[in-house]
Amino acid sequence: MLKYTVSRFLSMLLVLFIITTATFVLMHAIPGGPFTAEKNLPEAVLKNLNERYHLNDPLFKQYTDYLANVARGDLGPSFKYEARTVNDIIAESFPVSAELGLAAVFIAVAGGLPMGIIAALRQNRWPDYLCMFAATIGISVPGFILATLFIYVFALKLELFPAAMWGGPEYVVLPALALAAFPMAFIARLTRSSMLEVLGLDFIRTARAKGLSPFAVVWRHALKNALIPVVTYLGPLIAAVLTGSFVIESIFAIPGLGRHFVTSIYNRDYTVILGITIFYSTFLVFLNFLVDIAYAWLDPRIKLDGGRGD
Repeated sequence: MLKYTVSRFLSMLLVLFIITTATFVLMHAIPGGPFTAEKNLPEAVLKNLNERYHLNDPLFKQYTDYLANVARGDLGPSFKYEARTVNDIIAESFPVSAELGLAAVFIAVAGGLPMGIIAALRQNRWPDYLCMFAATIGISVPGFILATLFIYVFALKLELFPAAMWGGPEYVVLPALALAAFPMAFIARLTRSSMLEVLGLDFIRTARAKGLSPFAVVWRHALKNALIPVVTYLGPLIAAVLTGSFVIESIFAIPGLGRHFVTSIYNRDYTVILGITIFYSTFLVFLNFLVDIAYAWLDPRIKLDGGRGD
């Protein structure tokens, strides 16, 4: 386990180094600079700005300086927000996106797993058709359409929840539902197909032959093995929704990380783009590491340091 953890940690560092390097090179390959949009700036002011942020330095020096700062946990200043650093922006907006993302993940798992299990246990009957119909709608209808529909029905007509902004638990409900619709539908379909495969295996027939109740067969034997594809999907999903959704955050006027990421691209705010990309990548590779750990717990035949055993 220690050997596996060390090797994964080193590979995570390598992945983050490659992502940082590729993002840095791509941003500087784009014509223009962070202050190009400021068309009325005098030449002297533009020169001073570039000198202040060391944008006149050779590209390799900018790259090595940035890597050294990242190694110390300093993601640099924002080019567009006066007196604010990328660390400040992430510290301020990530908790908002994380709160919304956790609520969405909870709804997606709490809704998707039961739907998939019921559909598999009642294959080709009306519960199966109903659950898969709902899953098809969740996958087919874009999140921004659902968000608009939820605002119209539950905020404007029924006045049950606020239509926008961020201020308390009641503000989380509608954006979390809109954000959870697609992953809940996807989890339901994954769970159904995986459960159908597991329910047809020999050890499930043996468990039934021993007289175990249907609940015990599903809970103790089938579900744990059927969860591996779902757990694989949960790693990238959690990283994606916890670090912000630009569309949902924009529709509900939520001051999350997703909005900052997209607006930083429009603004050519290099340090914010790099900082949020590194933050998201770190989150993603760490969650994928946890997913690999979960594999061994769900299926003891999977050996973390030696492939799949007997």
